[in-house]
This record gives sequence, structure tokens and C-alpha cells, in this order.
Amino acid sequence: MKAKRSVAVLAVSGIAVVSVVAGLDLFSSPGSSAASDPVSGRAELAVLNSEKAQKAKSPSPKPLSAQEQAEEVTRLRNQIEAVEAARIALQNKADLRQKAKNTALARYKALQKTDENSREERASRDAERKKISGTPREIAMNLLPDHGWKESQFSCLDSLWTKESRWKVSADNPTSSAYGIPQALPGNRMAAYGSDWRTNPVTQIKWGLDYIENTYGSPCGAWSHSKAKGWY
Repeated sequence: MKAKRSVAVLAVSGIAVVSVVAGLDLFSSPGSSAASDPVSGRAELAVLNSEKAQKAKSPSPKPLSAQEQAEEVTRLRNQIEAVEAARIALQNKADLRQKAKNTALARYKALQKTDENSREERASRDAERKKISGTPREIAMNLLPDHGWKESQFSCLDSLWTKESRWKVSADNPTSSAYGIPQALPGNRMAAYGSDWRTNPVTQIKWGLDYIENTYGSPCGAWSHSKAKGWY
């Protein structure tokens, strides 16, 4: 019978075992005819050490030269710089968008503030016009709060200026140069409150109320003095 050769390579725990068996097939099933044939030839076992086997499976990388190492460092540095540059570009873009939003918001708030101020100014002007509208008595009543006086002070003021001028804008004292509703002496003293002091009751009343506040503290204080002295 012709000799039959089989080669089996087994890897066990990093050790390669090479078996050369002449006339014997180690991988045949137990019931095969090859297993029952007489053993002929010789068996040769070779055991390779683990270090050589490991080197055969995964050979060590070739060390980089100095130039290759420098090139690798440069490549990594360029890669890091590219990433940083991309991050900076995105953050700069975000900052610009935020600045644009802030500018738009500030402009919107400024417009709102301007509109609000305009409304307040209009309301203030309307309120002021309302205060100085009506008869001289109504105007004087409306101006009392500007001096911190309550409505109860008006009765004293009414008595005082009824006695002085009967609330007439053109009241002219024949015995002196006193003039107007509050009987300013002389009448042109009221020119500091407006060039229309001869004809405008508002100008005369504003001067008269300031004079009362600065001299007597209140209309009732001025009326008390007038009743006691005959003048104020």
C-alpha cells in the first residue's frame, strides 16, 4: 500500500504544532479504513516557541524615521489647528448673529420707548391743557394740586380774589397800579410768567398762586391775612 501523508496545523495557546504522519490520517473518522491500516513511515513533531509564532501572526511595525516622525507631528498639529479654526469660525458666526439680534432688540426697545414717551408727552400736554381750560375759577381749582393744596383751600382763594378783583382779568385798581385777578403790584410783575399777562387768566393765576405759596403758605393763610389787614 502506498504511504499516505497528512499535515495538520494546530494552534494551541500561541504554540503551533506541525504533525507529519506517514500512512496515518489524524483527521479521519474513527471508523475509516485509513485508521485501520498498519502504521508505516515515521512521525515528526516540531514545536515552535511562542515568540516566533507571535511574530509570525503579527509582525512588529517598522520604526518611524526622524523625518517621518516630524511629518506625523506636523500632520497632527495641522489637524488640531484645523479643528480649532473651525470652532472659532462657528463661534464668531454665532457672536455676529447674537449681536445682530441684540441690535434689532435695542432698536425695537428704542422705538417702543420713543412711542411711549410720545404717548406720555401727549397725555401730559392733554392733562395740562385740561387744567388750564375753563373759567378762571375752574383753572385755579385745577392748579391747586400743583402746590400740594387740597380742594378745601379753594373756598379761601375764592373769597380772597373775589374781594380783590372779582376774578376779572382786566381788573385795574384806580388808586394804585395793581392789576389782574391776583392784583399784582405793579401789573407788569406778571410779565415773567408770560407776555400775555394783561389778558391771559392762566398767566395771572399761576403768578398769583406762586405769590400766595411763597408769602403765606396757602390760600387760607393769605385770606386770614387779608381779613386781618385788609390786603395780602
